[in-house]
Amino acid sequence: MKPLTLMFGRLSAISTHLFTPLQSTLSVAGRLYVSWVFFASGLTKTNDWETTLFLFEYEYHVPLLPFALAACLATIAELLLPVLISLGIISRLSALGLGIVNVVAVISLEEIAPAALYGHVIWGLILLHITVWGAGKLSLDNVIIRYNRRPLTAEPTTV
Repeated sequence: MKPLTLMFGRLSAISTHLFTPLQSTLSVAGRLYVSWVFFASGLTKTNDWETTLFLFEYEYHVPLLPFALAACLATIAELLLPVLISLGIISRLSALGLGIVNVVAVISLEEIAPAALYGHVIWGLILLHITVWGAGKLSLDNVIIRYNRRPLTAEPTTV
């Protein structure tokens, strides 16, 4: 049994050594992908505002909000939050906000094609990853955290 545990330990150490450096790069790729999806959706809404309002009034059934307010909030969220996620600023809250937009989009449609639903699930999982684990080392959040953790230098005092 001991040789087997040693082999698994070595394989684990090798895979950690190989794959850990990829974590930051893959985190950025996920952030950029999901950001582009939502940003492109926001741009589509602004390209034809009358159609956007029509869709929010008759096609999407956003609970608890008037259709015009829902259209405005969704458009603002889809244009602002992806930029913050891409740069890695306030990433967790931005991802949580886009996650809410994603869930509302799914529940607002009476019928959703399976392929579209799968897309929403994938985007939701990426946003959940950002919400739980943060944006990673290649983010402004990380720079800000590292800057705030710097040891303070002692100021000379005069008596």
